[in-house]
Amino acid sequence: MSGIPATDLETTARTALEALRRGDAARARALLDQVVAAHPEEAGVWYAMALACRDLGDAPAMLEALDRVLGLDPGHISGLSMKADHFAALGDDRAAQAFYRAVVTKAPAPQYAAPAIQELIRRAERQCAHYAQRYETHLRGALSQAGFQPGASSRRFGQSVDLLLGKTQIYLQSPTAFYFPELPQRQFYERDEFPWIPALEAQTDLIRDELLNIVGDDLAFRPYVRSDGSRPPKEFGGLRDKSDWSAFYLIENGAVVAEAAARCPATLAAVEAAPLCKAQGCTPSVLFSLLRPGARIPPHTGHNNARLICHLPLIVPGGCALRVGNETRPWTRGEMLIFDDTIEHEAWNDSGEIRVVLLFDVWRPELTLEERDLVAATLTAVESYGG
Repeated sequence: MSGIPATDLETTARTALEALRRGDAARARALLDQVVAAHPEEAGVWYAMALACRDLGDAPAMLEALDRVLGLDPGHISGLSMKADHFAALGDDRAAQAFYRAVVTKAPAPQYAAPAIQELIRRAERQCAHYAQRYETHLRGALSQAGFQPGASSRRFGQSVDLLLGKTQIYLQSPTAFYFPELPQRQFYERDEFPWIPALEAQTDLIRDELLNIVGDDLAFRPYVRSDGSRPPKEFGGLRDKSDWSAFYLIENGAVVAEAAARCPATLAAVEAAPLCKAQGCTPSVLFSLLRPGARIPPHTGHNNARLICHLPLIVPGGCALRVGNETRPWTRGEMLIFDDTIEHEAWNDSGEIRVVLLFDVWRPELTLEERDLVAATLTAVESYGG
């Protein structure tokens, strides 16, 4: 440690900064050598040293000073920005991008940043966008040479590229009640994976005819999200007790609704051929799900991941779609959509007509028969607890 009195050190530091402002980097560096010898823990002094070394063209000393700055203060915006600029000048895109991104991620809220810092942040954002575009062009060019064709090659691989480029995010199962470990994290399943689907889809016209006999009955459908005095209220995007999203149940919480079943015998017979997720007092639910014009179901997750949700589209105008995780698909009449509802999902109807699907839940194909029985026993026990 230097024996220079503190008051003299302060004077020396001020003199060094004045020399920097005058453009006398050599004088500033000589003075700052004395200050950092006495106070090596001061990030601000090391940053001033980095500026002096930069102006002198001494890149190694500048980098050493910046490393001291960031070692003491990893969120030092000016230090991060200077190091980013250094790598950018060298043409090291990956290193430059890493430091510009750090500027953006570690930036304080705008109201707490000085104007000069705000400008550094805005410049870092522009640089991040520039490098991201260059990176994407490089990557897609390499993949094109390897034979990858967006929209024609593997859909899953296409998703992996979007994730790598930061164009989308990872969504994982997040059930509200019951989680079964080690099941695939899949957003949608494909129709050709289930041998029972073609026979059910072949009944679309009969099922739709039964639906059309019900749609005109205003009392038949009831709000999907309803108030329950025994539970805290759920607003659910303003849909509670609203007919914007409504349901006509054939089976509700595992129990057949006799009047509804009598009105829709073909529908009930068709779904009974599917591997319905059955647990007494809990599941399955089989219903016509109606979404009125302009309605939107907010992002949410389902009850348990031991099942999948099936939609058989019956009335599907344009402007309607379902997002599950990072993938959005429209409904097509008569073509089943199968998805994991414990991954965040939402749906909307931007048309001027109603949208109606037949909705029901089936066991996930990855579960063994024993596991299905045990899950069913668990769900039944949970549902029966405490009245």
